[in-house]
Parts: sequence; structure tokens; C-alpha cells
Amino acid sequence: MLVDTHCHLDADEFAPDRADVVARARAAGVAMQVLPATHADEWPALREAAALDPGLHPAYGLHPTFLRHHRESHLALLEEWIERERPVAVGECGLDFFVEDLDADAQSRFFEGQLAIARDAGLPVIVHARRAVDQVTAAIRRIGGLRGVVHSFSGSRQQAEKLWELGFMLGLGGPVTYARANRLRTLAADMPLEFLLLETDAPDQPDAGHRGQRNEPARLRMVCDTIAGLRDVAPEDVAAATTANARRLFDLPG
Repeated sequence: MLVDTHCHLDADEFAPDRADVVARARAAGVAMQVLPATHADEWPALREAAALDPGLHPAYGLHPTFLRHHRESHLALLEEWIERERPVAVGECGLDFFVEDLDADAQSRFFEGQLAIARDAGLPVIVHARRAVDQVTAAIRRIGGLRGVVHSFSGSRQQAEKLWELGFMLGLGGPVTYARANRLRTLAADMPLEFLLLETDAPDQPDAGHRGQRNEPARLRMVCDTIAGLRDVAPEDVAAATTANARRLFDLPG
């Protein structure tokens, strides 16, 4: 059994066949998916998508690359949603210093605001950190009292170790299946299994065998098989460990 810890099932790309996508995931052994949000206007649609199947678990947050959609009032609104809906996490939140013309100060205000909300609510955070791992780590340390995952991790071993020291997990997905992703594959091969989560980031980040196509959660098995091969263990071992990690972090049903 597998858990896709990062899947944007509410995305428009899945509008024509969302129920079929979930059915294919279940047939592939992906029993649960965590669905992170991007902006406040989308939270109701995400809640509706999550209602399709008991294995779908929403998270609510304000994604840094959707900065133009965010308003300061959305942080207070997020607190209301968290209290009423009791999602499995706060997110997707974080920092993105890759996309041009995204105000860094505004990103930081929204990110640290969400970290404080997660801490006060006792929920984990799902963190986006693109060319911003050090800054994200510093914010997590500054706010304190947090747990969560840095999804689609692409940093160094040293950066990973600092996150592990803070109790954070790393989400790995399609990029690890590409033969040229040497640093990421080396990390996946020998990192402590207790800090590893599997994800697809569907509909984005397809695995190497699905390049250029719409990604979907059924493809998570390719990520699992690749990491198992890099570690020279059975895929079932990676599946069991990462599923246990996901259940522990997000308090998912057994």
C-alpha cells in the first residue's frame, strides 16, 4: 500500500476524469492521497474533490507562486477553515525564489503566518521550497514547534540534514526517476528511511517513463520502485516505511 503525500487532484487537468484517476490510483495500490491547496478561492473546490473518496485528505494553505491571489485577510480566513474543517495539514505554503517578480517579503509574511497557524493548531505543514531551502529552514526554526514535509526536495545532503534535525521529512517524486538527477538519487539511496515520503505532485512532475504527459497518483509506484532500486531493497519495504511515515505525520487512518 502506498500514500501519495502530494497530489493536486482538484486541478483543472483532472476535471474530465477525476473519479477515474482516483480509481486507477486505488487499483495501483495507492490507498490514500494528501491534497494540498494553492489559494483561498480554490479551497471549496478542493473540499469537494476530497469528498470523492474516503482516502482523499485535504490540506489548506496559500502557495507562494499564487501570491497575486492572496490577501492579508486570507490568513485569518485560513484559521477559520482550519478550525472548522480540521484538515490533515496546513499547506501548500513556503517560499519560491525561482519564479521572477514574486515579492520575497510578501512571500515571507504569508509563509511565517501559516507556520504560526499550523503550530497553534497542532498540524503539520506541507512546504514548498524552490531555490529557498535555507530560508525555509530558517523560518521553520524561527517559528518553532513545527513538524511537516518539504515537498519535491531538491537541496543538498547538508540542507536535508538540517531539516531532519528539526524533525521534518522530505517528499520525493518523479524527479528521482531521471537518471541525470545524480544528487537527488544519491540522497534517496542512503537517507534515513524514517524521513522519506513519496509523492507525485500530479498533474505535474511526471516520472521518466511518463515524460511530457499528465502525471497522476497511480504513477507513484514508479517512484517507489526507483527508490527501492537505488537502495537495493524490495519495493514493499519502501512502501511500508513511507506509508507508516505518512500515517504518523498526517495522522492518517490505519
